[in-house]
Amino acid sequence: MQVPERPENEFERLQTLKALGLLDTLPETRFDAITRMAKLMFDVPTVMISLVDEDRQWFKSKQGTHLTETPRDISFCGHAILGQDIFVVSDALDDTRFADNPLVVGEPGIRFYAGCPIKAQDGCNLGTICLIDTEPREFSARERQILKSMAAVVECELETLQTAHHDELSGLVNGRGLILLGDHSTKLCHRSGINLTMLLFDIDNFDAFNEGYGEDLGDLVLMDFAMLLRKVFRESDLLARTGGDEFVVLLANADKSKAALALERFRLAVHDYNRRQSRTTHLKFTSVAVELDHGHHGDIEALLADAWSRMAKLN
Repeated sequence: MQVPERPENEFERLQTLKALGLLDTLPETRFDAITRMAKLMFDVPTVMISLVDEDRQWFKSKQGTHLTETPRDISFCGHAILGQDIFVVSDALDDTRFADNPLVVGEPGIRFYAGCPIKAQDGCNLGTICLIDTEPREFSARERQILKSMAAVVECELETLQTAHHDELSGLVNGRGLILLGDHSTKLCHRSGINLTMLLFDIDNFDAFNEGYGEDLGDLVLMDFAMLLRKVFRESDLLARTGGDEFVVLLANADKSKAALALERFRLAVHDYNRRQSRTTHLKFTSVAVELDHGHHGDIEALLADAWSRMAKLN
């Protein structure tokens, strides 16, 4: 078995990793949504976002495994962070570096591995997003490009930790974060041909809450609206508050018909919310759905502009 070497910038790399404050933290939707999508798209039993610490690799997000970490000296990701491109092992039993690795000859029985390095803003490789299979397989150029795109989304999420792209009140992504993360989502969908639908929400009577009950209740209504969005939509969907009373949901792998079903579930959730309130002013909203047109919507801003234009016609 070949133990992975240490990068030349190991000290700087570990400093950057520690400064993020991610190690040993709880799972987060923003990362779990990415690994869930990867597991679905690549049809592999295991996907992980791995952060390579001093003596271990720790999994910030994982699908298909109960492990939370493994020793660094037997890790595949320890090798992957040494380069700049995707690190692929088509059949570990035929690779002298890994044939007698405990993760190959024992649980989880790795045969195939593909890991794309995840970079911090300073260029250090902090870890990988990796795919694992118990059967050997090849990894096409198209699959490599998709995995790189997913690594870029993870990098954007890491960037949000440093540049505050989340809305403090609602806890959702804010307008800048939507542009940043949504642009990567649209590019990924363009490359892979996956459907993507945007839902734009505008709370109809928000001023009535502020005027009738005060700004504190207005803030509570915004937080409740965000809570309802989280309750109804999938963890793989991107939720954002883009303005005072405007919210956006990006539904990956969903056409307008699937989006319509999700929207109906949200309407029912809002109806139930209103039923349980003692206020005379009820929460109401207007929404529009825009499906990504691969020939018309070049980026997230074009998709968002289309949604705002349709919303303006309704108001």
